[in-house]
Amino acid sequence: MREIVLDTETTGFEPEAGDRIVEIGAVELLNHMPTGRTFHEYINPQRAMPAEAFAVHGLGDDFLRDKPVFSAIGQKFLDFVGDAKLVIHNAAFDMKFLNAELGWLGLPQLPWEQALDTLAIARKRFPGSPASLDALCRRFGIDNSSRTLHGALLDSEILAEVYLELIGGRQPDLVLSGSPRNQDSQAGSSEAWRPRPRAIKLKSRITPEEAAAHAAFVAAMGDGAVWRRSN
Repeated sequence: MREIVLDTETTGFEPEAGDRIVEIGAVELLNHMPTGRTFHEYINPQRAMPAEAFAVHGLGDDFLRDKPVFSAIGQKFLDFVGDAKLVIHNAAFDMKFLNAELGWLGLPQLPWEQALDTLAIARKRFPGSPASLDALCRRFGIDNSSRTLHGALLDSEILAEVYLELIGGRQPDLVLSGSPRNQDSQAGSSEAWRPRPRAIKLKSRITPEEAAAHAAFVAAMGDGAVWRRSN
């Protein structure tokens, strides 16, 4: 199963009011394990950065001036995402901006059902408790000391760790099967697993004294003793 843990930084809160995406960061997971593949782009919003937004992520006009505009990276972003599930903290916010940017370019939009909202998962699992990314890092003991400002790629990497904890730890797909398999069957063999006899039998742990005591006990029970019939 392929998943993309994703985050964006923007100039504000409302794309319909002229706000734009200025950074996209994404981390690829395969069967809940990071693959090392990432997507990261700073984006020229083609507008001035409000002071309130700059205080959050520190991405100013001078830094973004020579970065590509969204139209230059939009298709590349879609190619990276594909049909993978999108793991996003407060998914409604990021999906709103991504689909606005894609829509302005006439590119395919991301289906809302493709997104998985970790904020909703956290609120359901820990009702009444803080559910921000920083709060969840504290809850799960995840180091976020490098997160002095918001950054899309860094936040995606941290969110990937939080997500794995939210769904049950680092091995959420680990299932203890009732049908053990040997190495050959794990490699694709269809033969049923069977225990093999030991090359060297284990030595008996019964002492001669214990064996003699057991024999005397059975003899005292007479010829009808179950142990006698089983021999």
